[in-house]
Amino acid sequence: VRSALYQMPIPHESLPCFTPGCTDIICCVLFIVVILGYMAVGILAWLYGDPRHVLYPRNSTGMFCGIGAQPSVFYFDILKCVTSINIMAGTLNGLQFHSLTLLCSSLLSSLSALVIAMVVSFLFLLLLRFIAPVMVWVLIFGVLAVGAYGIYHCWWEYDNYRKSTVSITDIGFTTDIKLYLQVKETWLAFLIILSVVEGILLLTLIFLRTRILIAIALIQESSKAVSHMMSTLFYPLITFVLLVVCVAYWGITALYLATSGIPVYKVVALNSTRDNCGQISGNETCDPQTFYNSTDYSWCPSARCIFIKYNNEGLLQRNLFNLQIYNVVAFLWCINFVIALGQCSLAGAFASYYWALNKPSDIPTFPLSQAFIRTLRYHVGSLAFGALILTLIQIVRIILEYLDHKTRAALNPCSRFLMCCLKCCFWCLEKFIKFLNRNAYIMIAIYGKNFCVSAKNAFMLLMRNIVRVVVLDKVTDLLLFFGKLLVVGGVGVLAFFFFSGRITLPGSNFRTEMLNYYWMPIIVVVVGAYLIAHGFFSVYNMCVDTLFLCFLEDLERHDGTVQKPYYMSKNLMKILNKKNRGPKNGKGKD
Repeated sequence: VRSALYQMPIPHESLPCFTPGCTDIICCVLFIVVILGYMAVGILAWLYGDPRHVLYPRNSTGMFCGIGAQPSVFYFDILKCVTSINIMAGTLNGLQFHSLTLLCSSLLSSLSALVIAMVVSFLFLLLLRFIAPVMVWVLIFGVLAVGAYGIYHCWWEYDNYRKSTVSITDIGFTTDIKLYLQVKETWLAFLIILSVVEGILLLTLIFLRTRILIAIALIQESSKAVSHMMSTLFYPLITFVLLVVCVAYWGITALYLATSGIPVYKVVALNSTRDNCGQISGNETCDPQTFYNSTDYSWCPSARCIFIKYNNEGLLQRNLFNLQIYNVVAFLWCINFVIALGQCSLAGAFASYYWALNKPSDIPTFPLSQAFIRTLRYHVGSLAFGALILTLIQIVRIILEYLDHKTRAALNPCSRFLMCCLKCCFWCLEKFIKFLNRNAYIMIAIYGKNFCVSAKNAFMLLMRNIVRVVVLDKVTDLLLFFGKLLVVGGVGVLAFFFFSGRITLPGSNFRTEMLNYYWMPIIVVVVGAYLIAHGFFSVYNMCVDTLFLCFLEDLERHDGTVQKPYYMSKNLMKILNKKNRGPKNGKGKD
């Protein structure tokens, strides 16, 4: 069966040891039940909530302004104040059209800068297959060169102060840092530290040069994979839309729950003695919208429909706090599930690229769509399981932050230290669980096993190759940091020169005099460029991690024979001095 893989494309079910079937069914059912309950909470909140309580002002009797005895009263509409373009123009006269023109011009100049950021990010990722080796070695030797210059500068400063009679003991403790820089002991300490660090870096480079070459080859292979699956670069848009839906649903549900108490109005006589209104007991309820137009209490001129309180006697009102807690927990679970869905779908697509023996002919058609559907069909329970673990840790962190905020003034230094340690521990635990979940989702996409087995296998595989993990992680972080710096910095500088009037684009009628404060569109462009670069590079980072785990599995499970051929690229086999000993497998591109 395995030898037949030389002549035919490899479907996902033929990946190494893939076992199709639904995983973590119990957690899948629990997640569906929670989602249905979340929908029920939203419906209840919508039925009983009234966001006018927080969006519109009330008068002294508890009625909404503009309703009741004075329906024509003028008041500021908060929503109108926020969304009105007249605020941006700073005037309410004939400058409205000018303000709209200015806004549109600024926005168009900004959909242009962000498009440039997207194009630069896209080109950077595609070009990594050609420039990755040069960039990595230039950055590595650049760090070594900076360290060498630091050593030289420290020696030069030490030589200048060597004959000085002032020592660090004469200065003692002071907050003036400049005084420490005028004694030879300080520069001698800097010289020793930098020399030790430089020596460690050189030894690390010498002993890890092969692993650095492997990391570079995997980065190049990732660039090839992305170039064969362009649609993966735009998957973050789907994740973004789903996250916006989750955040919007949570916010609207929280708003309606917070305003679900029905206001209680009762008839009150302001002057019962003078107006002969003694029959009004104060227990009669009323509706302020119809009270002043009816004749039921015309015999009492001082009768008013007064707001008393919000109804808190119903079942829903008594459980508002519990429902808000449910809203937060379900929201965090949904957010983590959406992120997990994106990671597992991308991992499935990139894994199908790696395990294609003849590239690109064996790569499945529409690999991202197939991986997305496969993930929803088989692995919702596993993704929900991993997301639930992360959600529980995040809830503990929220509780710790709340307790720290409430008890900060009352805690003694020892208690503050313990609280700080707890917060730090759970922060580290959250980072570890995110790392473990990410690699577990990759193993789920490859083998189709449940979450616990996949997490254990991923963790053990990484621990057996811990040095390779560290080297690849640092090299990838260095490249992606440089890429983000290039995209964000380049687009930010371009935006600064444009909005400050130092350069003009052909055909643009924008002038810097139109802006009262040109730093605002620059900040918007920089933030937008960072988000775009982060979205593109997150896909690339997922590709690197997926191909790395596939590469490690390939090394451990295969030996290059006809029955167990290597799936890695020829470049990786060359670095590791390995080759497939079977018949010529292909004329496909590698």
